[in-house]
Amino acid sequence: MKRSAKILNLPNLITGSRFILSGCLMLLLLQEQTTEKAMISWLVFSIAAGSDWIDGYFARRYESITALGKLLDPLADKVLVTTALIMLIPTGKLPAWIALIIICREIVITGLRGVASSAGIVVAASSQGKWKSITQYIGLGTLIFPLGVLPIPYLHHIGLAIVYVALVLTVLSGFDYFYKLRRIFLEDLR
Repeated sequence: MKRSAKILNLPNLITGSRFILSGCLMLLLLQEQTTEKAMISWLVFSIAAGSDWIDGYFARRYESITALGKLLDPLADKVLVTTALIMLIPTGKLPAWIALIIICREIVITGLRGVASSAGIVVAASSQGKWKSITQYIGLGTLIFPLGVLPIPYLHHIGLAIVYVALVLTVLSGFDYFYKLRRIFLEDLR
């Protein structure tokens, strides 16, 4: 027997905390990045990224999936990734064009999902989309992590390479969503 899900349940509160953590990340990355501040920035980002998995786990485990959660969870993910992308540009760790492509893809897919939703079509997150998110989190987290703490040479180069992989997955998963939703647009042409 399914329990009714309350709007203010644990998964939604965890999702909401991702918005707050994204704001904290922005404020931290605005400051000059000493090793200590960069470590705190990385910790905030990592907690926020980890909360993406945790809220989904609790929502499924305790059958507390809500319409609000379905709306806020992907938005919180996008806010976190967008915050990291934009805040890394002035540091020279991330080219602006990468951030632009990833952010544009997110806007387009959010719009497509909105149109699909209004037509009564729900497109679940694909495995490509999940891998895209994981790769984005790992790449951005690596770029935020301070140099010199771990004995890993070229750490930020490695992070940038991971972000390039995330960029490819971002574009491919965007095409996948568009392909899955093509019937909405093709129906208008008939």
